[in-house]
Amino acid sequence: MNKEQIEKLGRLLLDKTQAIAIVVHANPDGDAIGSALGLYGFLRNEGFAHVEVVSPNAYPSFLHWMPGNASVIIAEKAGDKALSIISNADLLFCLDFNGFGRTDQLEQALEKSKADKVMIDHHPQPEDGFDVVFSDTIASSTAELVYECIAALKGGDAVTLEMAQCLYAGIVTDTGSFSYGCNNPRTYEIVARLIEKGVDGAYLHRLIYSTYSVDRMRLLGYCLSKKLEVIEAHQAAYISLTKKDLERFNHHEGDTEGVVNYALDIRGINLAALFMEKDDHVKVSFRSAGDLDVNRLARRYYHGGGHKNAAGGKSLENMENTLAAFDALIKKGFF
Repeated sequence: MNKEQIEKLGRLLLDKTQAIAIVVHANPDGDAIGSALGLYGFLRNEGFAHVEVVSPNAYPSFLHWMPGNASVIIAEKAGDKALSIISNADLLFCLDFNGFGRTDQLEQALEKSKADKVMIDHHPQPEDGFDVVFSDTIASSTAELVYECIAALKGGDAVTLEMAQCLYAGIVTDTGSFSYGCNNPRTYEIVARLIEKGVDGAYLHRLIYSTYSVDRMRLLGYCLSKKLEVIEAHQAAYISLTKKDLERFNHHEGDTEGVVNYALDIRGINLAALFMEKDDHVKVSFRSAGDLDVNRLARRYYHGGGHKNAAGGKSLENMENTLAAFDALIKKGFF
């Protein structure tokens, strides 16, 4: 942790009467929600009475067990309230994103806010506009960085079991249960500290990964049996799902979480993609192996970004044109 930035954050946290908003990126994942609720618990324990967590939209139900979940404001359902919280905040925490564009309808409110803005994030290429910055691409997750911030401010004893559960969930989901993005020994040291707090890793793993509906499992089978396309000559594979496909399997938020990884699990495949049709765009998720940089792909062609081996974005074309364009990119070797 950067000592100068920690000291600056400490000064910003001296006034416990101030209004604080914690904001996460659109389509938040386990790391975004785990980080936000872990930080939320810390601030409330420190005596801050006016703390709110704002998400641009809903997130998967398998994350709803986290302590503090009921307090999260969903902007797509309560837009006026969410915007009011941001505009009236004295201090803003921006978690798991490093550019305001990742927050969709909250972007302008964040840009216009006069509050001090604290970014805690582990994605590459952070943008300007933040007053305090904790950015580390080596970290496994934003949850790991939130733990480091809390420990640097108040010591590891300030982390309660409830906070530890949220932060552990963030680390587990962003590393694929420690299968990628976690070659730094510090990650495991932090996980050990969280387990010492009483975290039951096996129990939380079940809450996150073993609560799927029958419809979700049938959707997965459909993805693999009917919608998987493999471009062997270019070591790529993708799955596409239309709105009709999703409706057929009674799709709920989070039902396609992790589906793209199955395409990457095929022997010889280094690039995997999932395309999902929405009302006004096609949502795209990328995964890659080795040195193939899908962050570059997402930023350059899909209005998105992320990590070297995991990124996402969107296409403003229809599904047919989106797939044709992707096929052309792969065959001409975008990388």
